[in-house]
Amino acid sequence: MASTGLGANYGKLWTSAGFSNLADGAMKVALPLVAVRYTDSPAVIAGLTFAFTLPWLLFALTAGALADRLDRRRLMLVANLARAFFLACLTAASLAGATSIWLLYAAAVCVGVAETVYDTSSQSILPQLVARDQLSRANGRLYAAELTANQFIGPPLGGFLVAAGVVFAFGTPVLLWVAAIGMLLVLRGRFSARRTERTTIRADIAEGLRYLGSSTLLRTLAIMVGVFNFASSAVFTVFVLYAVGPHSAMKLSDPAYGLLLTASALGSVIGTFLAEPAERILGRSRALLLTVAGSLLAVATPGFTADPFIIGAGLLIGGITVSVWNVITVSLRQRVTPTRLLGRLNSAYRLLAWGTMPLGAAVGGLIGQLFGVHWVFLAMGALVVLLLIPMLWISDRRMDDAEAAAEAEESSVDG
Repeated sequence: MASTGLGANYGKLWTSAGFSNLADGAMKVALPLVAVRYTDSPAVIAGLTFAFTLPWLLFALTAGALADRLDRRRLMLVANLARAFFLACLTAASLAGATSIWLLYAAAVCVGVAETVYDTSSQSILPQLVARDQLSRANGRLYAAELTANQFIGPPLGGFLVAAGVVFAFGTPVLLWVAAIGMLLVLRGRFSARRTERTTIRADIAEGLRYLGSSTLLRTLAIMVGVFNFASSAVFTVFVLYAVGPHSAMKLSDPAYGLLLTASALGSVIGTFLAEPAERILGRSRALLLTVAGSLLAVATPGFTADPFIIGAGLLIGGITVSVWNVITVSLRQRVTPTRLLGRLNSAYRLLAWGTMPLGAAVGGLIGQLFGVHWVFLAMGALVVLLLIPMLWISDRRMDDAEAAAEAEESSVDG
């Protein structure tokens, strides 16, 4: 059971995250698959990813400030209620035969705003549920559930649901988000950050940005993730055009496309269980160096072949390495950041790390439109190679020193 040794509340969070991410994974595959029924333009398809990820650029800092002001569990509840409502409206429009590419755009923006609140609160609540020395294990198990649902089961489910009908594709995530809400309702406790002073949202956001700016280690990691997310967003924005349909390079069906994406998901799940051993045996800096090399395969492989088995192998290895990176760096971030600042730090970090995704989607669409989708894979692969440079600076000693300083500061405050 997921909660073994981590508490009943952690088990409820774990279960809720599974339902929520299953809905998210199915929806993210369903949207572009439905969109290609209206257009075959790389720029328009890329615009859908741009719309979905734009809130991370515009709303992430506000979401972080809210996560440090309000009860984090309640924010997660509101976010899932909002996502269920928006998809219910899209389902109703589908029943009425009123679906259009622009309505898909609107749904993507609305769901994306809710996602910034949910994800920021979810990462910020975890240190309030488990002890500091349990964070790597707790994050690993949580990522395993999220990735299994979001990337392993969700994509093929989304593909099969689209094949069954647009109403099923949008209606099913609504029911899954309702199930996630039910589990959050039985999670007991209050999960607000301890605050002694009254401040404005603007001042809160500024404090979070200053904290990230003062940490060279966290800032470097955030920029690295931002570069990778820029590249992967550019690639997977146009990948559906490369993979699906009789005129594509891979000539896959909708369900086959969803199944191909599960290779990355399978790797991601495997990676969550390898993260702790890799951290222990190799050390964190060497493990992170390997993840940069492995993630290159997920981005660049389609630039050299249209063989679905070779591309699937690249996605599998890329999924493993991305999960190892996430477990190590998120646990580090949670250990070195004071609880009262964690929501704002997470949002400032993700502004750099995830705010690049809409930009990557736009660039990927532009390159695909002008030169062909093949060049998107090659250009973004070259960009990922550059991430090996900052890894020369990141060391185990720097990470250990940052954790020791944070623990000493927290002990001083508690004392």
